[in-house]
Amino acid sequence: MLVSFIIPVYNRPEEIKELLSSFLTLEGNYNYEIVIVEDGSKITSKDVVDSFSENLNVSYYFKENTGPGSSRNFGMHRAKGNYFIILDSDVIMPTHYLKAVYSFLDTTYYDYFGGPDAAHNSFTSLQKAINFSMTSFITTGGIRGGKNQIENFQPRSFNMGLSKEAFLESGGFGRIHPGEDPDLSLRLNALGYKSALISSAFVYHKRRISWSKFYNQVYKFGMVRPILNTWHPRSKSLVYWFPTLFSLGLLVAFMSTFFTSLIMLFYGVYFLIAFVLALVSTKSFSIAFQSIFAILVQFVGYGYGFLKSTWNIGILHKDPEQTFPKLFFKK
Repeated sequence: MLVSFIIPVYNRPEEIKELLSSFLTLEGNYNYEIVIVEDGSKITSKDVVDSFSENLNVSYYFKENTGPGSSRNFGMHRAKGNYFIILDSDVIMPTHYLKAVYSFLDTTYYDYFGGPDAAHNSFTSLQKAINFSMTSFITTGGIRGGKNQIENFQPRSFNMGLSKEAFLESGGFGRIHPGEDPDLSLRLNALGYKSALISSAFVYHKRRISWSKFYNQVYKFGMVRPILNTWHPRSKSLVYWFPTLFSLGLLVAFMSTFFTSLIMLFYGVYFLIAFVLALVSTKSFSIAFQSIFAILVQFVGYGYGFLKSTWNIGILHKDPEQTFPKLFFKK
């Protein structure tokens, strides 16, 4: 197995510098290449990539802006490996990453896999709070990598492995964004490919660096899910309604005087449990308090986006691309 790392980047040379620096510390003597795809950036990463060329097997491509999915496909078409690992530019590799991947796939081969994400010690309190909200079992149910091993796991493109065979047969990522990664996973599963979670192959994922950017991100996640449910009816689940129902329930609790105490008691217990879990995992009262706000932002943003998209796509049966053109790249 020859691995090619595929990394799209858009106006983030400092992130590429930090990511490539982490490659220098990887354990093991593995043969791999790194393919950087510049997606029409105005602030390019070429000089940064060139500075690592003596120490890493890294190649650089510049293309017009067509989105991260298209850029990943572009890189995979030009990569030399027969297995691709796709990373976002805002991640940092732990030293054991490749060792964990090879050890797992040598024992039990899968044509695609996913790995979790975690918060690095150097991350800001806000980033750590958002990481808790996005990865905790109490918020996402562990779907982003909370268990030791999950078959038919739906990888996310910040940390995703994919064989060349599976890429060519599936055609790779589509034009929707976000949502291009679960869409690809569902299509791969329909083609008969099986996936797994490699829990030890995690990356440090910076995520969004402001509350407004985080809200916009989860809002789009919510809008995308009903579209994916339309494309892949078997993927429908009541679980996706939880953020919407949670947010509506909280709104009712604030507006209503009848049964308010009982409803607020439920939310109080939930947020208390979340606070304790965040405090235990981060060992910081500040991060634990911010984690509560992150959960609120995540649920309200996702819930509103999901409800809006469900009404337009699921009830009114409007065309997704015409209704939400900003979720699709033209090319």
